[in-house]
Amino acid sequence: MDTQTPVALINDSYGLLAVLILIPALLFFLAEKTRLKAFFQKVPLLVFAYFIPSLLSSFGIIPTAAPFYDSVMSFVLPASLFLLTLSVDIKGIFNLGPKALILFFAATASIVVGGSVSLFIFQDYLPEGIWKGFAALAGSWTGGGVNFVAVGKMVEADDSMLGMMVIVDVIVAYTWTGILMYLAGSYKKIDDRFHADNTSIIELQDKVETFQKESARVSSTSDFMILLGVAFGLTWIAGHLGGLFPTFGGILSSFSWKIILITFCAVGLSFTSFRNFEGAGASKLGTLMLYMLIGVIGAGANFAKVAEYPMLIAAGASWMVFHALIMYTVMRFTKAPLFFMAVGSQANVGGVASAPIVASAFHPALATVGVLLGVFGYVIGTYAGLLSAYLMRLIAG
Repeated sequence: MDTQTPVALINDSYGLLAVLILIPALLFFLAEKTRLKAFFQKVPLLVFAYFIPSLLSSFGIIPTAAPFYDSVMSFVLPASLFLLTLSVDIKGIFNLGPKALILFFAATASIVVGGSVSLFIFQDYLPEGIWKGFAALAGSWTGGGVNFVAVGKMVEADDSMLGMMVIVDVIVAYTWTGILMYLAGSYKKIDDRFHADNTSIIELQDKVETFQKESARVSSTSDFMILLGVAFGLTWIAGHLGGLFPTFGGILSSFSWKIILITFCAVGLSFTSFRNFEGAGASKLGTLMLYMLIGVIGAGANFAKVAEYPMLIAAGASWMVFHALIMYTVMRFTKAPLFFMAVGSQANVGGVASAPIVASAFHPALATVGVLLGVFGYVIGTYAGLLSAYLMRLIAG
């Protein structure tokens, strides 16, 4: 397994694997075996599974980046998506209605406009030519990492500026992800308070839960071996095939194709008898992997970096606050459920790697919605980033 140059207290792959599994294990123990059960019913476990690794990386106990993390994201993420999507109800997803797209495009528009607003407020306190870095960040927050690089190259942002933007991206975007996962734990109360119509989402969840109960059985060793074998086998195949597909001008990477292909495989198998493996614990295995992924994402949010770039972080934070206010306004105006706001936002800000994770925080059956919107974000991210660059260039003068 991979190792990394000793910087953090724990930086070998075996140690990191142990940390990523021990944290959720401890959380589940506290939530189910102690008097803290009532507390964890109010605050989702996912929030702690995210922020505890963030604190560990901030204090130098584990690294913020490591080859092992890359391996987890590259291999465990697709396998987790496969297992979580195996019992997907495609018809139910399409019945969710147009509000999902309305909130998605509202997120895109708020990022494009919000970047210009933030630049207008903070440009006197920021380095000259910072609009180029902001344009790249807009590409990231409306699509993903590939859009960040694409827009950055198009506006000729230098490497040092892009490096600063990565810090802003990690701290601000990852904090926003944590907030969304926290809100997911109270989505029913929030929807009721705002009189949101979440009927289609509840129906989809109920159908999946009913299927899980009807197909439930005592899991055997062969069940787990088959599930893991198929999940990781298809992930490996999808990874190799993904490298053969065109990138369409850099909009879709080989990783994007891997996610698309593995999701397609899961959806295809959901129409066969293989779907019955949900009763053997497919989504439970997928959820176990999901907690590992959340730990990896959380570890990347090193909040100790805030002191190095205070004004840049403040500008990025104000940008995200503008985005949040617009999303809140559109959600209230359309009476859309919190789920559409959260996933529409994360599909833009976090992309295909984290949108299904946020969607799964609401219910594992909804992971596919995050994948679909996340991939769509990759498609439009570069164009949205270039539009943002044009507006920012006008403000910069």
